[in-house]
Amino acid sequence: MDALPDPRARLEAYARQNLPRYTSYPTAPHFGALEEATYRAWLGTIAPGDTLSLYLHVPFCKELCWYCGCHTAITRNQARLSRYADALVREIDLLSDALPAWFPVESLHLGGGTPSAIGAEGLRRVMAALRAGFAFREDAELSVELDPRTLDDDVVALLGEAGFNRASLGVQDLDPEVQKLCGRIQPPEMVESAVRRLRGAGIEAINFDLMYGLPGQDCAHVEASARFAAALGASRVAVFGYAHVPWMKPAQQAIREDLLPDTFARMDQADAAERALLAGGYVAVGLDHFARPEDPMAVAARSGALRRNFQGYTTDRAPVLLGLGASAIGALPQGYVQNIADERAWLAAVNEGKLPVARGLALTEDDRLRRGIIEAVMCDLKLDLGALPEAVRESAAPRLAPLLKDGLAAIEDGTLRVTETGRRFVRHVAACFDARLGSAAARHSRAV
Repeated sequence: MDALPDPRARLEAYARQNLPRYTSYPTAPHFGALEEATYRAWLGTIAPGDTLSLYLHVPFCKELCWYCGCHTAITRNQARLSRYADALVREIDLLSDALPAWFPVESLHLGGGTPSAIGAEGLRRVMAALRAGFAFREDAELSVELDPRTLDDDVVALLGEAGFNRASLGVQDLDPEVQKLCGRIQPPEMVESAVRRLRGAGIEAINFDLMYGLPGQDCAHVEASARFAAALGASRVAVFGYAHVPWMKPAQQAIREDLLPDTFARMDQADAAERALLAGGYVAVGLDHFARPEDPMAVAARSGALRRNFQGYTTDRAPVLLGLGASAIGALPQGYVQNIADERAWLAAVNEGKLPVARGLALTEDDRLRRGIIEAVMCDLKLDLGALPEAVRESAAPRLAPLLKDGLAAIEDGTLRVTETGRRFVRHVAACFDARLGSAAARHSRAV
């Protein structure tokens, strides 16, 4: 009798696969050209009583991190940064004017890059325009991504004055040698100082981003970073796997491939981070997030209210997400909209009084159905198969079969459930319901 396949080897095969992160469905590689007139028409049909979520993208950093996969540029040119801030103010005015009514804003997220790159004065102008153009709810979540290395006191004070109540800090790994190998030198004391100053400004909710799979990294490094996050009382911790795609991100060519952990080591590192965070009192949320039990994200996960959008897991329930800034993506009931990515072209469009839309996708009824299915799998880790059309169940069955056989998912009383072993492979389960998955696979990240 042939020996049974090693279960760990089977998991390794799944981990090596490239799959979408499913922050949207359909995913961004399927976007095509979209006219400004179409976007304006979609904005004009936002339903009375709907709420908004806003995302502002600032595509600049002051220092280069070799591992970065974000849309960003390195600059310290103050004239360039001020010009961008001015254009953001102009785009805010254009977008506000394009809306048919005064809709309340549930959440605002500033991402990048590093939003603080435009400085306290730039942020002040942007926030004044947002407050003038949109009606923020008193309980709105205002969050921002920050780099502890470049966080100055003027920005911290401005964020507190502007009402920000959540900040995300990029930590990645604390080991000096790992930091050296990936081009980001950031001593623990620098992170501790950032947390202390932010809390002093009234921003109590602090998120940490950690990474595994970095050059020279091992389980001890990952575990130490996770314990550090817990010791500082981070509200949420996201643990992402490094995606090495130097053909897409040239800065990654500086990373030595021979020092990258193999797939088994990456799996062990992800396990090490999870063990440390669970031991530190966090609860697992979805694919790669951990939260304090009292944090709104953990509460949403328990109650079935967790959502997923282009920023990852979220508690945001607004049916409309509007993106501002170069390359920003928005989501409306009719479909997705992405701004021009090229900074100069985006600036030119805004200065001409145009909404700087470039790409997008109008959703079909099948897209909407599958979007809901995939979000339920990614967020709830379960799915009521009996509520699905028979054709969808039949098309998913052959893809689900090996996942069920290998224990990554199970079906009980008509409900598909992602197992604890399968949680890290939830993207594989979601992909079973993806009718568009195919030629774009090479553009997606590895599963683990």
